[in-house]
Amino acid sequence: MSIIPATQGAHDSTPRHVLGAEPQAAREKRDLIDPMRILVIEDDRDAADYLTKGLRESGYSVDHAPDGREGMSLALGERYDAMIVDRMLPGPDGLSIVEAVRKASIATPVLFLSALGDVDDRVSGLRAGGDDYLVKPFAFSELLARLEALLRRAGPGQENTNLKVGDLEMDLLARKVTRQGKRVYLHPREFRLLEYLMRHAGQVVTRTMLLENVWEYHFDPQTNVIDVHISRLRQKIDKPFDTAILQTVRGAGYKLDPAA
Repeated sequence: MSIIPATQGAHDSTPRHVLGAEPQAAREKRDLIDPMRILVIEDDRDAADYLTKGLRESGYSVDHAPDGREGMSLALGERYDAMIVDRMLPGPDGLSIVEAVRKASIATPVLFLSALGDVDDRVSGLRAGGDDYLVKPFAFSELLARLEALLRRAGPGQENTNLKVGDLEMDLLARKVTRQGKRVYLHPREFRLLEYLMRHAGQVVTRTMLLENVWEYHFDPQTNVIDVHISRLRQKIDKPFDTAILQTVRGAGYKLDPAA
């Protein structure tokens, strides 16, 4: 498969072994603090680096297994929000891993990756317990969209309409933003930008992520549109208050950090 090589992220999240069912309250508390965890089981090093780099830049915590044996161990012994599994692996193949996961009553969403794209191949992947099937080569934007769809279906039935980061609050239904109880008036694009930053609070949000998710550009228009809107947003949510929470991470992007 032709795929763009990429450098792996600076560090991996520390694996956490979870035995038995996790209480709902504990899981909700964890989800507020930790990014979603994705397991990538892929034996092609370049493909794995490309995936892990892109997913980390999108705000996910990623573990990588380079073969079926390690992938099986992590899939059965760790708790993940989703798994991306290559079908053809050394050791147990992808189908065997997913079948074992389902037999263990683990309902984690699974996205299969494979160069095998015939109808029969896709059907066998779905019947083994996969939730979606993506044929190589693929565009990362499509993989990310499919992953987000799987996570939405697996998540709570009702989306949270009230976001809170430190003393900054957003009511999505009323289209209202307050900080320290004081109303902050935003234009529609500023509101959308802040919503995205709040949903990824504590994480570095890259310019590419903002262009794709706030402006719906899948290319770089080579303008300063992001800088202009970030500056305007700072004037409204930071300047009138004692503490600035919208940070620029040099060479990486931006971060909404209530602890700043």
